[in-house]
Amino acid sequence: MKQPNWLLQRADLTPDRVALIYQDKQWTFRELALEVEQLSHRLSSTLLKKGDTVALFMNNHPQMVMLVHACFLLGLKIVLLNNKLTKAERQYQLEDAQAVALLTEPHFAKEHKGDLPIYTVDTLPEVQQDQGVQLVKAFDLAETATIMYTSGTTGRPKGVEQTFGNHFHSAVSSALNLGIGENDRWLIALPLFHISGLSALFKSVIYGMTVVLHQKFDVDEVKDSIKQHRVTMISVVQTMLSLLLRELEECPSSLRCLLLGGGPAPLSMLEESKQKGFPVFQSYGMTETCSQIVTLAPEFSVEKLGSAGKPLFGCELKIHDGERTCHPFEHGEIMVKGANVMKGYLRCEAETAAAFDQDWLRTGDIGYVDEEGFLFVLDRRSDLIISGGENIYPAEIEAVLLTHPHVREAGVTGIYDEKWGAVPAAFLVTDEKVAVSELYDLCQSHLAKYKWPAAFHFVDELPRNASNKLQRHRLKSKEFLDD
Repeated sequence: MKQPNWLLQRADLTPDRVALIYQDKQWTFRELALEVEQLSHRLSSTLLKKGDTVALFMNNHPQMVMLVHACFLLGLKIVLLNNKLTKAERQYQLEDAQAVALLTEPHFAKEHKGDLPIYTVDTLPEVQQDQGVQLVKAFDLAETATIMYTSGTTGRPKGVEQTFGNHFHSAVSSALNLGIGENDRWLIALPLFHISGLSALFKSVIYGMTVVLHQKFDVDEVKDSIKQHRVTMISVVQTMLSLLLRELEECPSSLRCLLLGGGPAPLSMLEESKQKGFPVFQSYGMTETCSQIVTLAPEFSVEKLGSAGKPLFGCELKIHDGERTCHPFEHGEIMVKGANVMKGYLRCEAETAAAFDQDWLRTGDIGYVDEEGFLFVLDRRSDLIISGGENIYPAEIEAVLLTHPHVREAGVTGIYDEKWGAVPAAFLVTDEKVAVSELYDLCQSHLAKYKWPAAFHFVDELPRNASNKLQRHRLKSKEFLDD
């Protein structure tokens, strides 16, 4: 099934409606489409061709927005690179995705010089539009649009293939849940290389909705932007919500939705949100589901404390114990189904097959539903650490620490942190004394800074079950933290 190119059709339907606001500049959908078409012609002169995979390594900026749409006009698949990763982490993703070029900014370009062809908007050739370029004016919904890497619980990064259909149905399901208002404006301060940020970008052209783009979350800038631009919706993680509550005595009158991801908020934060009139919609989703797939409306935020809510329209969930669907309050694996669920993992047939049971995606998360069907998540991907909205996988950190010649065993778990919600802590069994500075040097060369353990604990042994499997949850117990 095919659909008209979202941006081109939107520019035809509502050409004079504001599409994008960034700092003191704005673009209508007509203006955005014209700039994107010009950019696509410049991209085509680099010999990139339909079906190629290119990597995008940029900060939140209008140029990134335009490059995403320009790549789609040329039929290019896009790998979104997290700019917090180390060069080694990015290099793995570039090679695994078989990216043929890197689209980036000047200050990032030097980091991968010589690895593959690199282009910035400034270095792309200036060309005449009339050069016979075949632009892709209709999307095949089954085709891969974007690829985002996720480590899962194994620590081995896998490319999640997100189709045009996945993104479209995610936007539609969200609209059926949150509604669409004529004056809606969605503020994006989360990175566009994350599904939370990128999904709002696609909602913009599908809904005909203005996006107010910020390079990063600065509470004063965001607060002023909400007021100036009459923002109605914003995607946040717990740390962002906390800062907004600290700075504002009441919710700005224009805001009708704060879509909260990255794990459930504590009761005190929800109560303060309710008291100040902040309409917080808690949600549950992942890269594999193209953003939220379960959402809790604000009227249930206190009554259903800790719940992620119910599936979006057109989506389903069930709790399965490996043999049967669980009854209410029985714990099991969360499984979800919907047209927004990924195509699969890039060139990982075995992992893709293992992730699905027919049309149901095995999330790897453990949870339960109550008697009314509200989902409660007990473990995010078993041992996943969510720190300031970033996903951190313990196995990835453990693998790095185990490369030290004197580290015999390594276990990593998340511990509470007032600022970030959670941070990693490492527990090590060594055969001789190891300087903590050596361990930080090791992490610095292999891991993004937000993945570095906040503390190292040296122990005699790690908690394991009868099958010798590491029990990370036990690392949080007093016997280990007091060691």
